[in-house]
Amino acid sequence: MTTKANWNYPTSVRFGAGRIAELPEALKAAGISKPLLVTDAGLANLPVTARVVQILKDAGIPVEVFSDVKPNPIAANVNAGIEVLRKGRHDGVIAFGGGSGLDTGKVIAFMAGQTRPVWDFEDIGDWWTRADPKGIFPIVAVPTTAGTGSEVGRAGVITDERTHTKKVIFHPLMMPKIVIADPELTVGMPAFITVGTGFDALAHCLEAYCAPGYHPLADGIAVEGIRLVLENLPKVAANPNDIEARGHMMSAAAMGAAAFQKGLGAIHALSHPVGALFDTHHGMTNAVFMPYVLIANREAIEARIARLAAYCGLPPSFEAFLNAVLALRQRLDVPHALKDFGVTSDKRDVIGDMAIVDPTAGGNPVTLTRELALAMFDKAYEGRL
Repeated sequence: MTTKANWNYPTSVRFGAGRIAELPEALKAAGISKPLLVTDAGLANLPVTARVVQILKDAGIPVEVFSDVKPNPIAANVNAGIEVLRKGRHDGVIAFGGGSGLDTGKVIAFMAGQTRPVWDFEDIGDWWTRADPKGIFPIVAVPTTAGTGSEVGRAGVITDERTHTKKVIFHPLMMPKIVIADPELTVGMPAFITVGTGFDALAHCLEAYCAPGYHPLADGIAVEGIRLVLENLPKVAANPNDIEARGHMMSAAAMGAAAFQKGLGAIHALSHPVGALFDTHHGMTNAVFMPYVLIANREAIEARIARLAAYCGLPPSFEAFLNAVLALRQRLDVPHALKDFGVTSDKRDVIGDMAIVDPTAGGNPVTLTRELALAMFDKAYEGRL
């Protein structure tokens, strides 16, 4: 892939293959001289991480790696990272990896100089104003997956183990100063992660597009993100070394995060409690729920989905787009039913209760009642379209 570009949308993004080499300069531009690199436990010992650490060492930049991060990060991970950051007298964070590493790194940097507990900054009303902006450390984000788009977001998702709920921690200054979006870093992803994160990007774009309200900027970003995923996720799955397709997927991930400021919906409202209770991969859980939520919302989104289908080169109908999603899931070995994904039905009622109070529930194009949430869960659990 020869395409390279510098974007300021919504933050400074250095996009292109090989641009990880610019990390030392990006740290300098962000005002970071002694970074803490935050990533997840699975990524910490892989060659891609060792390569990044070596780049920094070669540039004379001292770096420490913190990787006590679960796939679905918890507050204990954040607190442990804050302790390492303070003890090492680090002055900024490299948020490195997929959603877990990016979110945890951002929340660690945000909490570095705060005195209140992390849950005091949940994305409710104006709770973010409780934070001391002077206590927020700068962040450089380096995604190694193409899914969450957290590298261009102002929030992090952390699981509250006391209640088994995923909570969004938000502050405008949690936005990374600079993003290094190098598609070469995604080449080593296992197929399951490639597919799961790709569907996460698709879910972000799709739910943003379907969310009610007037936001043509988000809609425009979302529809192109959807097209990029439909065209390029199969290419990446078939040939993991296709850097051009991986670049398009990395773009789609960032586009999803930029678009979903408009809203998300029931895919995420159901996926969040299932992930919190069963520790399932977030993106793959979204992939399982996607067609069932589309069908449940059909009456409110049919005309909109028909326009989307036409843009994506499909016949202009709801059925054509739904069939494209189903075909993509089948082609990429996405479980068709929750019962095939390690999820049991014994927490059904709890999931219904949690879904309707999830922060994403309000963006669903049809009011997400407990009855509707349970109906979607039941169909997804059994695999009944």
